[in-house]
Amino acid sequence: MKKTLSAFLFIVCFCGFSQETINTMFYNIARFPSGAPANRELILREILDQYQPDLFMVCELETEAGADLILDTSLSNQQSPFAKAVFQVNSSSDTDFLQNIVFYNTNKFVLLNQQIHQTAYRDINQYSFKLNSIESSSEPIYLEVFVAHLKSSTGTANQQARLAMVEIFTDALENINPNAHVLFAGDFNFYNASESGFQKILDPSNAIKMLDPINASGNWHDNANFQYTHTQATRVSNTGFGIGTASGGMDDRFDFIMMSENFNTDPNFYYVENTYKAYGNNGNCLNKNINDLTCSGEYSAELRDNLYYMSDHTPVVMQFETTQTFLSKPVFEKNPLIWFSSSNHSYDYIELSINIQELSSGTKNIYIYNLLGQKIESVPINNNSNIQLDISSFSNGLYLIRMDNNAEVLKFLKK
Repeated sequence: MKKTLSAFLFIVCFCGFSQETINTMFYNIARFPSGAPANRELILREILDQYQPDLFMVCELETEAGADLILDTSLSNQQSPFAKAVFQVNSSSDTDFLQNIVFYNTNKFVLLNQQIHQTAYRDINQYSFKLNSIESSSEPIYLEVFVAHLKSSTGTANQQARLAMVEIFTDALENINPNAHVLFAGDFNFYNASESGFQKILDPSNAIKMLDPINASGNWHDNANFQYTHTQATRVSNTGFGIGTASGGMDDRFDFIMMSENFNTDPNFYYVENTYKAYGNNGNCLNKNINDLTCSGEYSAELRDNLYYMSDHTPVVMQFETTQTFLSKPVFEKNPLIWFSSSNHSYDYIELSINIQELSSGTKNIYIYNLLGQKIESVPINNNSNIQLDISSFSNGLYLIRMDNNAEVLKFLKK
C-alpha cells in the first residue's frame, strides 16, 4: 500500500512540473501560389513535415485559394488539426496584393479575434489567441500575434517608411492587455540594427517591451560574423524563379520573430533558450545558395534543397513551453463570426467584417455599449459582410461591440 501511494504521489508531482511545447515559424513564401516553380505547396509540405510548427505565420500570400492550398495540402501531414485565420486582402494598397495570414494547431490555440492595422504600404495583421488548455478558464494565457511585411530596399526614404510602419505596431501595443504575451513576426527588410525601425521595436518605453530573442545586434548585411542569422537570399541567381524574387546568395537578416519581455520572466509560458534559428541555415553559407554542397551541417541537404526551391527566404523558427496542459480536442474550431477589418482605435470610423455564412437566423443587429453597459447604438446587419461604424460623435473612451445570439465581444477605442 505504501509503495502504491508513493508511486501515485511521484506521478502527481512529476505531472505537476511537466511542460507542453509550442513550435512557431514565420516564412516569407514568395508570391504564393503563383510564383515558380509549380506545385510549391508540396515542397512546403516537406518543410513543414520536418519542423512541425504549431503556429505558422506567413507573408507574400496572394489569394485565399493559396491559403487553402497550404491548409489542405502543406499542413495535411501534421499530427494535430489545423485551422487558418480569416483571409483578408491587403487594404492598405490598391496595387499590392501580397498579404499575411496565420495557421494554427487547434489543439493548442483558440483564435479569439483578428484585426488589420493599415499602413502606407501593406497591412499589419493582428491575431488574438488564448492557449487551449485545461486551465484556460481560471488562468488564461493570451498571445497577441502581429505579422508584417515592411517596406523593402535601401535608402533614407525606405528606412523612414519602415519606421512609420513599426510605429503603427507600437501604437497598437497601447491597446492590448499589458499582461499578454506578444510576438511580432515578419519580413522586416532591416539591413542593420542601427536602423530606426529596429530600434523602435526595442524601445523600452513602448507600452509592452519587445526583445530580439537572440540579441544579435550589429551590421548584418554581407557580414560573416552574422551569417548564422541570414534568411535571404536562398539563391545566387533568380533565373527561372520570376520577377520580384531576390538573388545574391545568403547575406541578409531580413526575417524576424520578436517577442515580449515576459517570455523571459513568466514561469508558465516562456521562450526556450537557443531555439530561435534561421531554419536551414547552417551558418556557413555567406553569398552562396542555401543548398550549396559546402553549406553542410545540422540541416540536411534535402531540407536545404526544398528551401532553395520554395522561396528566396528561409523561415525563422523558435520554441516556447508552457506549464499548462493542452486539451486533446479544440474548444473553438470555427473562424470568428465578427472581427475588425480596420484598426480598433480611431477618431471617426471603425470597420467590421462578418462571417455571414455562419450567423444564426436570429442574428439581425450589431450593438455598441459603453463601459457602464449602456447600449449606445444598434446597427442592422442586413446580410452585409462588411459594415462601417461612424463613431465620430462618440465621446473619447473604450466601447464594446456584440451581436444578437453571439457571445463574442469586441473592444474599440474612440480617440
